[in-house]
Amino acid sequence: MTGLLHLLPETFQLVLAIALFVVLLVKPDRETGLKWLPCAALLSLVVTAMSLTQSATLFEGSYRIDGLSQFFKLAVSIGFFVACLNALDHPTLKPTQRTDFFMFLALSAWGLMLLSSAAELMTIFLALEISSYSLYGLIPLRTRDRGAAEAGIKYILFGAAATAISLYGFSYIVAGHQTTYLAELVTRQWSFAAAPGAVIGLIMFMAGFFYKLALFPFHFWCPDVYQGTSNETAAYVATLPKLGAVVILIRLASMLTPGLGATTLIAVIGAVSMTFGNLAALAQKDVKRLLGYSSIAHAGYVTVGLVAGTAEGLAAAAFYSLVYIIMNLTCFWVICRISGDGRNLQLNDLNGMFKTRPALAFVLAVGAFALVGLPPTGGFMGKLFLFSAAWGRGYDWLVILAALNTAISIYYYLNLVRHAYTDEPGESPMPEKTGGVLFAGVLAGATLVLGLFPARFFELAMRVTDIMK
Repeated sequence: MTGLLHLLPETFQLVLAIALFVVLLVKPDRETGLKWLPCAALLSLVVTAMSLTQSATLFEGSYRIDGLSQFFKLAVSIGFFVACLNALDHPTLKPTQRTDFFMFLALSAWGLMLLSSAAELMTIFLALEISSYSLYGLIPLRTRDRGAAEAGIKYILFGAAATAISLYGFSYIVAGHQTTYLAELVTRQWSFAAAPGAVIGLIMFMAGFFYKLALFPFHFWCPDVYQGTSNETAAYVATLPKLGAVVILIRLASMLTPGLGATTLIAVIGAVSMTFGNLAALAQKDVKRLLGYSSIAHAGYVTVGLVAGTAEGLAAAAFYSLVYIIMNLTCFWVICRISGDGRNLQLNDLNGMFKTRPALAFVLAVGAFALVGLPPTGGFMGKLFLFSAAWGRGYDWLVILAALNTAISIYYYLNLVRHAYTDEPGESPMPEKTGGVLFAGVLAGATLVLGLFPARFFELAMRVTDIMK
């Protein structure tokens, strides 16, 4: 019974997915009303928040309930609630596909919760696949759009390649250190001189999470999938799966110290990722494709905290991942409200928003400023924590490069604001969804709160990651 209480967040999420499956079985070919789903997702969020202080080690040490896992489960619950609310009036789904869509969404979030607590390599891998398989079915769900089918195929093919590399790396780790438990692996040597096979295996095992994070060189799928899938699905894919990748990379990065070959390789990959992502985003006209390249750049920023080799660095990575999903969901919420018929937005479609939709124009500006990293938003404080944690740890060059990349990103993020505030509205405005302005304000407010009052949130991140170093 005690163990069940520790597993309350993931149990509730699984029950929610099963309930949607039952609805699908009972009414397979009919439209079903799912107005209750956001309330259930909100209840899941409350249950997860109540379990923040839980601590236990279950299933022979392969599943760990600790501050880090509960922090990320809470972030997953927040993202799932927003995703359900955002997609409730999904315009590009057939009415009979709505239950399928939300069931896949719930299963993916459940897999991410399992991933947050996984403390053994095979458990990590299985949880990763549970969260991924749902997305394979979710991404192509866009009525009468060949681009969605193409996006689904690309996601599956690249995902299969990353999975194969991860499994191959798993075998190297087992051969090198004869254990798959993170608690034991953290005590082993991770230098090329002491255990070259295990280090190569660790880097290969991380490939699956580099893929989820859209980190170079596993980024190729990202812009195409964002552009091809529906706006509501892109809002989910762009945020929650990255939380699962970050929590595992934090656990794995706790084994490494600055100066090791694997740490330096992660730093180089991060540098290339942020530079490529920002430069490629400069040329984009499709808003979702622009945000796709932006996410590649932000994946590079996260590595700044991972290579710092301190609890502060890991806490900064955790804090930044929370900030990232909030500010990204803010931008996608606006995109979904403006594109009432579900089509992809071009930059010109934002023209004159300050006249036609002034509240949403302000929210978009807050989201864009946060993604740049301008004060007083959470994006500014997130980058400040990342850069401060890594400075003086042997990777000053990476911090300088990240700061330069932030300067580059100012152009294309503020270009969104320029179109919204300085250009005149088009002659034939796009159909728009009604409502949603109040919750848009909530998301913008959360972005500002994380920037104005970051201390408490960062202290929480410090507490949950302090055990890792």
